[in-house]
Parts: sequence; structure tokens; C-alpha cells
Amino acid sequence: MRLRRRMPRLGTRKLYHLLQDDLHRLGIRIGRDRLFDWLREHRLLIRPRKNYTRTTFSKHWMRKYPNLLAGHKPSRPEQVFVSDITYVESDEGVHYLSLVTDAFSRKIMGHMLSHSMVASEVVKAMKQAIGNRITSGPLIHHSDRGLQYCSGCYQDVLRKHQITPSMTDGYDCYQNALAERVNGILKQEFLLHRCKTFKDLAKLVNEAINAYNTMRPHIALAMQTPESVHQKASG
Repeated sequence: MRLRRRMPRLGTRKLYHLLQDDLHRLGIRIGRDRLFDWLREHRLLIRPRKNYTRTTFSKHWMRKYPNLLAGHKPSRPEQVFVSDITYVESDEGVHYLSLVTDAFSRKIMGHMLSHSMVASEVVKAMKQAIGNRITSGPLIHHSDRGLQYCSGCYQDVLRKHQITPSMTDGYDCYQNALAERVNGILKQEFLLHRCKTFKDLAKLVNEAINAYNTMRPHIALAMQTPESVHQKASG
């Protein structure tokens, strides 16, 4: 199945939504509950994976910034970017994936796969996200209090582009829940194959992010893709 090849761990609700046109064209009538039953009978339901590694070190001397998102809900794309770092592995070792996601559309705006979590590598994801912007309104950048985001080189980029920094109140992943959720989707639904080399992994990451942005529907987006919501709301 084409969709399962591209998104092998896509949830059943989203799979059912994407199959509607094909089922109608083929004259197949099947409800969502029956699809659940069929997948369960054939042991094809997706079981969640639980995996967590802390990548944040917030006990440092550098300046932290107040949390500007408490009680705040974005109303348009490119109003709030959220950033986070997660680890991924290949046969060559452990690598780090920096992501910048638009909080309104859920679109991954920038990413960088690197061998370390140094600020000079992490900031490349933010520079890519800035380059991919299609609006010029005020923007908040929200992250945890990790030293990479507090670093001078990262904050210099935010100041240069008049982006306001915002940070969690402390180490609490729930205060950066959207970024954590995007990390989980990529690792649990797309980055499923262990690559031999860093180069192969970088290619897989690019393909995964493209599929996430353009193919995967989100329940929170009324079953639309991040790319379609971003383009519609920004137009």
C-alpha cells in the first residue's frame, strides 16, 4: 500500500481519512470502526513506542528569557516558532536533530542534523526556518532553557531578525509540548529504519520531514496537512 510505505506507522484515523477517495473510487464501503477491526484482526494496529532521552541542560549561567506563551494561542502562521533537539542514531553513532516548527500550522520550518548539540549547529535550523518564512509579521521563538538557545550566537540571530525569545519556566517538557510532539511523530512514524551512515540518515530525515509536512494529516488541523494550513492561512 502506497500510504503505508511512505508512512508505515500512520494512525488508523488518519489512514482512514486519506483512503476515502480511493475507497469511493473502487466502490468499497467500509467504516472507520470496521477498518480498526480489520487491522486488529490482522495484527496491523500501530502500538505506541515509549522512548525518552533528555537533551536539555538548563543549569548554566547564561541569561534565560520569560515564558511568553502562558495562556497564549497563536492565531496565524509564523507568529510563534517552537524549537527543540532530539537524538537519532545510525551505525556511526548518536546524532542530533534540531527542529523549528510553526506553532499554528505544525509545519516544520527548519531542521539540522548534526554530530553534536553545539549552538553553531543548532542555530542552522533557525536560519533555515527564517529563510523559509513567507510572511514578515512579529514572531516569537519559544524553546526550553538549554544552553544552545541561550547562547550568544543563537540570540544574535533572533535579534538580527527582530524575533522575540521565549523560554519555558524550567525543565518541563509539557511547556514545550508541541515541539516534543513533533519529535515523537518523526521518530515513531517516519524514522523507523536504522541507517548505516550519517549521510544516509540525513537523506532519510529530509524525506521524513517532507512527508510529514505535505502528506500527514493532523487531527488538530481538521485532518489537513501542515503545508496546506500554512499556505492557506498565510495567503
